[in-house]
Parts: sequence; C-alpha cells; structure tokens
Amino acid sequence: MALTIPDTISTHTNVFDVLKERGFIAQTTHEDEIRDLLANEKVKFYIGFDPTADSLHVGHFMQIIIMMYMQKFGHTPIVLIGGGTGMVGDPSGRTDMRKLMTTETVAENCRQFEKTFGRFLDFSEGGALIDNNAYWLLDLKYVDFIRDIGRHFSVNTMLRAECFKSRMEQGLSFLEFNYMLMQSYDFLVLYKKYGCKIEFGGDDQWSNILGGVDLIRRELGKQAYGMTFRLLTTSEGKKMGKTEKGALWLDAEKTPPYDFYQYWRNVEDADVGICLSLLTFLPMDEVNRLAALEGSAINEAKEILAFELTELVHGTDEATRAREAARALFGQNAGAGNLEDVPTTELPAANFGGEGMGIVDLIREIGLVASGSEGFRIIGQGGLMIEDVKITDAKTRVTTGDFTDGALLLRKGKKTYHRVKIV
Repeated sequence: MALTIPDTISTHTNVFDVLKERGFIAQTTHEDEIRDLLANEKVKFYIGFDPTADSLHVGHFMQIIIMMYMQKFGHTPIVLIGGGTGMVGDPSGRTDMRKLMTTETVAENCRQFEKTFGRFLDFSEGGALIDNNAYWLLDLKYVDFIRDIGRHFSVNTMLRAECFKSRMEQGLSFLEFNYMLMQSYDFLVLYKKYGCKIEFGGDDQWSNILGGVDLIRRELGKQAYGMTFRLLTTSEGKKMGKTEKGALWLDAEKTPPYDFYQYWRNVEDADVGICLSLLTFLPMDEVNRLAALEGSAINEAKEILAFELTELVHGTDEATRAREAARALFGQNAGAGNLEDVPTTELPAANFGGEGMGIVDLIREIGLVASGSEGFRIIGQGGLMIEDVKITDAKTRVTTGDFTDGALLLRKGKKTYHRVKIV
C-alpha cells in the first residue's frame, strides 16, 4: 500500500506552486510554460535512479517526495531504473570515477530499488509507471548510436557542462563522457514510448537534462521540458544524509530506524526548517512555526521532524519506538522511558565468563567502531562510557558481573548509545 499525502498539505491547486513554495525548485528550462502545462494537463514526467547500491538513500527520498506530490495532483510519475546507465556511472557531482559494478550486481540493485518504490507510489492501473533503461541501452549498436544520436552533441558544449568541467583536472574517462548521451537518449525513448514531456532531477543533473530536451527537439521537432531541484544540503552547503557509517539509507537493515531517527533529531538548528519543508508533508504554516522556534524550544521541531520522516520511511510503529528510545536516553526524564528500543546486540553469556571480553573487541563486535584502532582512539580521547563510567583503559575487560539484569548500556561520544544483552 503506497503512502498518501494529506489533503490539508496545501491550498494551491497547481503542483508547481507547491514545489516552489516548499523550496524544491532550482532551475527550469521554461518556467512559465511548465507551470501552465502542470495546471492544464495531466503530465507524464520521469526521474532516473541509477542502482549504485542495493538501497535507496535519503537523497533519493527527496526525489520520491516530489513524485508523490506530482501524483497527488494527478500527474503520472515514470520511475526509470538505470540498469543501463548504472553500468557506466554518472560523473555528475563526483571528483573521481565510480567503481564499475558487475552485471549481476547492477541487476540485483535494480530489483531492490523496484521493491522500495512500491511503498511510496501508487502503481495500480492508471497510476505510476516503472521502466528500466537496460531494455534499450544494453542492446544498442554502438556505431548506429553515435551516428543517430551522437551527431546531435557538440563536444565543445559538453566540455563546458558543469558535470564534466569539474572533472577535467582529475581526468574524465571516455566511458563517463558517454553518460550524457545515454541519459539524453533515455528522455527521447520515454517521450516516444509514453509521451513523457518533462524530466526532473537533482540540480547536478541540469546539463544532462538540457541534453535530453535538445535531443527531442532535434530528432522529433517536439518541445520537451526539464526541471531540477535543490540538492539536500545543510545551510553551510554540505551534503546532508552522511553519517559516520556512510549514507543514510532507507533500508532498515542498512540504517536501523533508531539511527535514522537520531540523525534528524540532531540536525543543526538552522537546517530544521528546510528539512521540514522538503522531507515531510506538514503544511507550510506549521513548518514556518516550528522553524521559528528558538533556544531549547527548537528541540520540539527536531523531534517532530525526526518522527515525521521516520514514520514516512519506516512506519508509525518503528517511529514511535525510536522516539521512545531517544526520550529514554536524552529526554528530561532520561532513564524513565523504554530502553528496550535502544539499538541492541545479543551476545552469548559465555563471551563474558572468566576474564571476560576486551572492551575494544566488544565495541567492534557490536558495530560502535569500525576497527580496533578506532576503538583505541575513542577510548584514548575519553569518548566511551559503560553505563555512567568513563572507560580510560583500552585493556578493560567486560565480565558478566558488569551486566544489570542481563543488559549493559554503552555510549560513544555524546549521542551514540548501544545496549548489549547476554543470552
């Protein structure tokens, strides 16, 4: 069952005005025409998603939110999975070449992506569509492709594109240089196959989108449109959604709901408003009220942000458990809440018998640190506590006597908690 957007989300009747009010839109090829088109027609549009991992991340989620808005207002999203472009790798926004994946890895990642989209969009008859560019890219004959498509592209113009220009000093492979042609060709195929008139994407996709719009004009003599959206960045311009463990994933196995919740609960004060606007469906009056809170009151807004976003991605039950766990650890009545929902690892009691288990081995085993060297560093900096006791000796050993009712609470830094239970 796909998520639904509340009817109270906006008083606007044109989705373009909703997207603009909430701060999504960065650039458009034809702003007035696009606004009129979205007001007067039911439009098919697409966003492409390259399967660079086996899970979507929070940057993708912002694109999903946009598709949900568009579907709410009667337009038809086309989710394009990049089974073909994923074999090359998009150079946009990167300083180095992506690691090439095997055909099997790309195919499996595509399958994982397809399952995720069904949680957010309605794919029933007459609803959203999903396609994979592997169906038309992988069987292309190269000489035919560069004769029919490549002839429309000026190398001089391509080299001025931001996605390529930023790579010229570090080196741009010929493989990646083909990416713009492939993405542009996708738009042409979708225009002919579905009547898709608009391509959406992050603002780093602007050059690629322009390529597709121009290709449709040259090949078909038709007008197509493009629109990009701001990237998910902090008020200081840093990419949002990066954690110590890497990307903030939508898959609960890769980023547990509690960790997901805590990320948003701990965003900087200055970023609360834009996160509420871009990543939740709260009405803008409420977004503005929450964003204007100051001092300790801003924590109310952060808790609402974290709950709303975790609920969208992981459901009400997981969001509630994450909130209760956070309140148990950090709230005014810390310790009184439900610690059962704090991230927990169960280990055999035998591990802690006799001389017990070394503290560095323990925190590495439960994933609080990625390596033994990181564990020694954290302890040396005074950043590890067991219950309320700071650990200063990296040779400390944990035994069954350290557990209370079979459980032990560890804390790394100020905000990262983990329970160990013996079984």
